[in-house]
Amino acid sequence: MTQNTTLAGSKSFAIASKVKDYFQLIKFTLSFMVVFSTVVCFLIAPNEAIYTRHTVLSVLLLFVAGLCITGSANTINQVLEKDTDALMARTAKRPIASGRMSVSEGYIFAFITGLVGVGMMWYFFNLNSALVGLASLFIYGFIYTPLKKVNSIAVLVGAIPGALPCLIGWVAATDGFGIGGWIVFGIQFLWQFPHFWAIAWLAHEDYTKAGFKLLPSDKGPTKFTALQTVMYSAMMIPIGILPSYYHISGQISMWILLACNLWMVYTSILLYIKMDKPAARKVMFSSYFYLMIVFLALWADKVT
Repeated sequence: MTQNTTLAGSKSFAIASKVKDYFQLIKFTLSFMVVFSTVVCFLIAPNEAIYTRHTVLSVLLLFVAGLCITGSANTINQVLEKDTDALMARTAKRPIASGRMSVSEGYIFAFITGLVGVGMMWYFFNLNSALVGLASLFIYGFIYTPLKKVNSIAVLVGAIPGALPCLIGWVAATDGFGIGGWIVFGIQFLWQFPHFWAIAWLAHEDYTKAGFKLLPSDKGPTKFTALQTVMYSAMMIPIGILPSYYHISGQISMWILLACNLWMVYTSILLYIKMDKPAARKVMFSSYFYLMIVFLALWADKVT
């Protein structure tokens, strides 16, 4: 009886460990935030048909499909960067980098999740959204990932698949590439620059050790890098007015977006003045809250 209990406990622990590894492989927290923007953009798109059918079911299907596509891209990223991940304290414990999971298992998982995600987008929504999802997966996994070691333009390239989830949500609802889809794409596209440069500022030593070139200055965290952060934060202000101008949302969300954008400019200016890690950390955490507040405001303004 004791031996059976021990074996059952060991199996349960092994299963839990494997599930935890897969959660790390798809970077669940990051993927959840990405898919959150997909779902919100789906809901704010001007297609009343999504409200006359099973909206909750549609959202769940979109969430699962988006999670599969994003998880597949993140898995490819970890397979290709297993050696560099092993060099950095922040990523050394990832499943493939640590050796807990083989490269072949990672590729199989990436293929299955990518196929399921793109297939779901095509079957339950439309071909256009499936193609955008496939493009996002390919650019992130096979262009952005290897480019990180070549040139800092990788951040610009990576911002494209980073913002495409917004367009995926819009296209899934409308089956078209209207101005609204490009506006929400633009919001998330510009947001990524202060967000990612703040992360790269904080992890500069680790990234340099791994050979990544992610800051706009090849000299690392400099005044030029901080100035670029200010500039991209400032560009977010006019983009934030467009949802109201094109009647995607109302006046209330416009003022909320304006306040959030001004805050991002403020934190970026502080980084330029102080040039230290606490200021970079403030930009990073502000950017996390920014995305959640902005998209919730757009959605709330749509339904009220």
